[in-house]
Amino acid sequence: MSNRLIHEKSPYLLQHAENPVDWYPWSDEAFEKAANEDKPVFLSIGYATCHWCHVMEHESFEDDTVASLMNHAFVNIKVDREERPDIDNTYMTVCQLLTGQGGWPLTVVMTPDKKPFFAATYIPKESRFNRPGMIELIPAISKAWKNDREKILQSANRITSGFKETLNLKQGDTPGNSIIRQARDILEKRYDPEYGGFNSSPKFPSPHNLLFLFHFGIIYDDDYALEMAHHTLENMRLGGIYDHIGFGFHRYSTDAEWLLPHFEKMLYDQALLMLAYTEAWRDSEDGLYRDTIYQIADYVSECLTSDHGGFYSAEDADSEGEEGKFYVWTTDEIKSILPDDDFRLCSRLFNLETNGNFRDEVTGQKTGANIPHLKKRITDFATDSDMDEKQLIQQLDSIRKGLKHHREKRIRPLLDDKILADWNGLMIAALSRAGSCFNDSKLTETAERSWKFIAENLIGSDGHLYHRYRDGDTAIRAMADDYVFLTWGLIELYQASFKPHYLERAITLNDEFIKQFWDKNNGGFYFTPKEAEDLLGRQKEIYDGAIPSSNSVAAMNMIRLGRLTGRTELEEKADKIFRAFSKFLHESPAGAVHAVHALSYAANHSGELVLCGDPDNPELKAMFKLIRSEMKILFVIHQKNEANSKELAKLVPWLADFPVTDSPTAYLCHQFKCEKPVQSASELRKLIQSE
Repeated sequence: MSNRLIHEKSPYLLQHAENPVDWYPWSDEAFEKAANEDKPVFLSIGYATCHWCHVMEHESFEDDTVASLMNHAFVNIKVDREERPDIDNTYMTVCQLLTGQGGWPLTVVMTPDKKPFFAATYIPKESRFNRPGMIELIPAISKAWKNDREKILQSANRITSGFKETLNLKQGDTPGNSIIRQARDILEKRYDPEYGGFNSSPKFPSPHNLLFLFHFGIIYDDDYALEMAHHTLENMRLGGIYDHIGFGFHRYSTDAEWLLPHFEKMLYDQALLMLAYTEAWRDSEDGLYRDTIYQIADYVSECLTSDHGGFYSAEDADSEGEEGKFYVWTTDEIKSILPDDDFRLCSRLFNLETNGNFRDEVTGQKTGANIPHLKKRITDFATDSDMDEKQLIQQLDSIRKGLKHHREKRIRPLLDDKILADWNGLMIAALSRAGSCFNDSKLTETAERSWKFIAENLIGSDGHLYHRYRDGDTAIRAMADDYVFLTWGLIELYQASFKPHYLERAITLNDEFIKQFWDKNNGGFYFTPKEAEDLLGRQKEIYDGAIPSSNSVAAMNMIRLGRLTGRTELEEKADKIFRAFSKFLHESPAGAVHAVHALSYAANHSGELVLCGDPDNPELKAMFKLIRSEMKILFVIHQKNEANSKELAKLVPWLADFPVTDSPTAYLCHQFKCEKPVQSASELRKLIQSE
């Protein structure tokens, strides 16, 4: 028998629609029922591709005994954290305050007026390893609710007050350049010089750290900052965190060597890593990075793209109830698929072992399954094996296609096919920057197609931006991430295509964001808009987790849009963001690396470039090729011609005085001063190299 989740659109909520738990979606109805029946609310937050969410569902939420206890004691609410990040952020903060840690599934028990008094992550069905189980926990909470109500309410009020204290940020002066160096030094202390990455295990890609290191290394001529970023990206690409058969990156590595991944694949990881590999290629022109960028694009196109161009959210780690089953191989299976010569090469190249090449996390025993991974680059393998590199690549491609064809016969992991505005914004940004870097119109057109989908399906007739689209249904008013990531995507799309329409939409979106989210009294942006549901309080985010925070990205957007348009008030907004989070940035600069990156961008070696002339002129094309290959730091660029001059002048008044003549001309400004105009790629090269 179905519960109320059967009417929802979220794949995660629909996974629980047949549970014997009487689930409600987050709704007034649920809280009114809790108040009327004098019951606490059991809130469970997760997402469709979360392994431990699946475990808790199978153990407890599908179990009739546990479900009966839950239905008797609580009003039960399920939330998809990706649909409602506002709810997730609020109660995850509570969990971290109470337990010192967080994660998913997130479990919170609260009063009917949404005040929490208990929080945890995964809870087993029965107690083990000093972790209380659902069978014991539910009666204990129910008993306390009936017999110690006053104590529970006092606790809930204390917790709510503690949460509100986290909203009171200490403002200060704009942080100085010293925190830029601090952030870099903290990353070096956490850096693993053997395998790359930061900290031991688990290891997360954290591409925003790598983007910062590329920027820092180039600006401050710091070779080791660049080495940390390059070494990390190379080892991730060689390791098991990368899907060598079907392409794309898994979520994170459970070990220090990037071998054993948590197998889910998230759209935002593909986007941010594409950005990082693009900057790596820009710095080194290393072919491995270029191949990786295009392979990520191939994976996203094949597996995460809707028929109409919007990007889906994720693929699950589990299939047939087992994590990673879709991705791993036994040697006998591969031997049965490939010719003998190909099998021998595959075994050597991908480091396959008869009894498996990784160990079970719990038992430490080898499982018999293999994760294909490389221990050296293909070029090095060819040299060491005395093989022709071109022939090796061709043979490897044949092997990969054979294994992929066989793998497609397996039961695929769940596809979370909801389309989120914020994650699409990240993918638009990544494809646009790569398209610009490689002068590849196909990459840029893929980004344009996604924006077209967003504009047609996630911007309502009322003009408001919405967060989620699935199965013909648009819902949930947009939050800060939606605005800032889409604005980022539109800025990159403008820089790749130079179509003024995208700059206009970026400006409009950013202005609406300021109107709905800006804190006029204290600076910084709230995560939720003015008319949003009242939870425990309006939060502001600066900590960079798996993705950069909304305020970090907003600061960068404000600076870039300010430089593009000449609207200095936008740069002032960025400065107020830095001041609003001054205390946090001083205490934990590596916790908000993207904000520090924005601060460095504002303070050091940024600039503006205007190219005027016919875009088909060979000399202007040579200038574009030059800036794409040699301009390694992030400038803002305009391309003005007869066709777009009037439209650009409306958006960017300071461009009105830049003439379009028969001779292509480049105007370069940097460090708040402008150089003499030049009319050839060779002259422009001299200016760039003098940076």
